[in-house]
Amino acid sequence: MKISKNINNIALAAGLVVSLSSTAFAAETIKVGVLHSLSGTMAISETTLKDTMLMLIEDQNKKGGVLGKQLEAVVVDPASNWPLFAEKARGLIENDKVAAIFGAWTSVSRKSVLPVIEELNSVFFYPVQYEGEESSKNVFYTGAAPNQQAIPAVDYLMNDVGVKRWVLAGTDYVYPRTTNKILKAYLEAKGVSSSDIMVNYTPFGHSDWQTIVSDIKKFGSSGKKTAVVSTINGDANVPFYKELGNQSVSASDIPVIAFSVGEEELSGLDATPLVGHLAAWNYFMSVDVPENDTFIAKWKAFIKDDKRVTNDPMEAHYIGFNMWVKAVEKAGTVEANAVQDAIIGVTTPNLTGGVSVMLPNHHITKPVLIGEIQADGQFETVWSTNGLVAGDAWSDFLPGSKDLISDWRKPLSCGNYNVKTAVCSGQDI
Repeated sequence: MKISKNINNIALAAGLVVSLSSTAFAAETIKVGVLHSLSGTMAISETTLKDTMLMLIEDQNKKGGVLGKQLEAVVVDPASNWPLFAEKARGLIENDKVAAIFGAWTSVSRKSVLPVIEELNSVFFYPVQYEGEESSKNVFYTGAAPNQQAIPAVDYLMNDVGVKRWVLAGTDYVYPRTTNKILKAYLEAKGVSSSDIMVNYTPFGHSDWQTIVSDIKKFGSSGKKTAVVSTINGDANVPFYKELGNQSVSASDIPVIAFSVGEEELSGLDATPLVGHLAAWNYFMSVDVPENDTFIAKWKAFIKDDKRVTNDPMEAHYIGFNMWVKAVEKAGTVEANAVQDAIIGVTTPNLTGGVSVMLPNHHITKPVLIGEIQADGQFETVWSTNGLVAGDAWSDFLPGSKDLISDWRKPLSCGNYNVKTAVCSGQDI
């Protein structure tokens, strides 16, 4: 019995040592969550963002990591399943103990993650253009708000191309519907008749575009210059653009300006019939500045494929990741509240030759670029803002939003403060 007891004690002690060693080993790294769809309809866009995060983490580790520790990527696949984003985010925070999450593409996936991030008080970086109308203490929006993409795109078409009739074509979910609501209000405020605005929504993964493209051609045959403003997302873009080519819808007849089509999506298409169609982003691979040249070279070396391209959401991850690193180093900890406070005002070079800053509303400053599709699948910039544009969380063109501001600095610490009523009507944490 005594021997058995000693053996048990030794075993218990050994188990404790193993447990403590495991805990110590886990503490040697800082875990970073990567939450992007690697399967399903959004994999065409999101897989590259997963690879981008792995590259950024590897590069930071070569520099010594963060706070003297190496970073460890924890990659999960929510598989373009919107409720699964919430489940995967919870697992990353509660089980994997990640310090921050970088991920999502669609707004519906971000909306799925949002309550989990807020409940567990984590840090989430969202790298894709979105509809605005949101500001969370826990989310940092490094993609474009509508005033950094949609509104300038419409202004360009209206003022430089002379467009009079508008097709607002989108995938049927929150981002296109809210963006088009803003654009419709904006166009009508500019004097555009509702009869000159056609709105159409299709489900994710939609493949039969023949009738819709025919309807667009008919709508554009009135004699007024017509354009398509596209918020179509994911792999539905492939048959959409193919059908445009099939029905000989050229950019000179009815130009399409896209908010979710970049170099990655075009790399899977024959771009020849699409030459002259447009996209509005805050970054193009073709931007000729040293910072971008360095980024492209690192990307091609990491991915080991000279044919792989870069795109706007990759730059957004680049900016967001570098801001997070600076905020952690400034705070001296990865603790969420400290990072949330430290990151406001942090600056980092972007890939277009400027310096972006994290604003008190958790959006960043970005240039706006309009690019024309070239035969090689790249974009030639045909218009850009003179400087960087500050992202606006709340639209100036919607009645319920125009009086709202977001400022997460103390003492206001509010995501939707009404400047007329002096009331914070949303979450104040």
